[in-house]
Amino acid sequence: MSYQKFAFIYDELMKDVPYEKWLERFSETIKKYRIEGEKVLDLACGTGVFSILLKENGFNPTGVDLSEEMLMVASEKAQQKGYHIPFYQQDMTQLEGLGTFDAVVIFCDSINYLKKEEDVVNAFQSVLKHLKPGGLFMFDVHSVYKMEHLFHNQTYAINEEHVSYIWNCFQGDEPLSVEHELTFFVKKADEDLYERFDELHYQRTFPIEQYEAWLKDTGFELLEVFSDLENEEVHEKTERILFAARKK
Repeated sequence: MSYQKFAFIYDELMKDVPYEKWLERFSETIKKYRIEGEKVLDLACGTGVFSILLKENGFNPTGVDLSEEMLMVASEKAQQKGYHIPFYQQDMTQLEGLGTFDAVVIFCDSINYLKKEEDVVNAFQSVLKHLKPGGLFMFDVHSVYKMEHLFHNQTYAINEEHVSYIWNCFQGDEPLSVEHELTFFVKKADEDLYERFDELHYQRTFPIEQYEAWLKDTGFELLEVFSDLENEEVHEKTERILFAARKK
């Protein structure tokens, strides 16, 4: 999966993503479990929105993403604000040489882009390797309910002044997986013409119990499982699951 041109309109399309609420929940969890230190590894950082928020709130972030295009946008945004934030192009399942951190986060359902069970396990092992003892690991995933009822065979669309898209969802080959077929129409600068481009994204999730087992087997202590950003326990129609774990 490649983000290609998608990277350059990502922020406009993701303007309603609750980055501030993720930061609030992350900060609350840091305080609740008395995680010391300010070094945070922001995996699948995309265009750097959350990394920059971390920087603006007293943390010392490092961003990692698989997409070179996303990292170009992230680096430029950080430089425009006068922030020095290291950004690296790496695969979260094969992290190398980044040092150790006080916390690692993987938000915005990025874990769901890992298609195989061993990929998720390898990502957890990579995170563990880059966390100090007692360090915090937080990530979110799509729920089984969302995969089965809100994605399969659904179509979504948006029509904005500068960009429009049609988003078709189809059941993937593996259990609890989905193919996102995206067609974008982006207005060219100073022209009344729109450029079309297409992206195919593939996501897969697993039951909560499976993620919990992988965390424990990898060497994490499970702290909490949230119903995303809601102030309630996970229920049958929860759409996004947020996990908090600590390196033993």
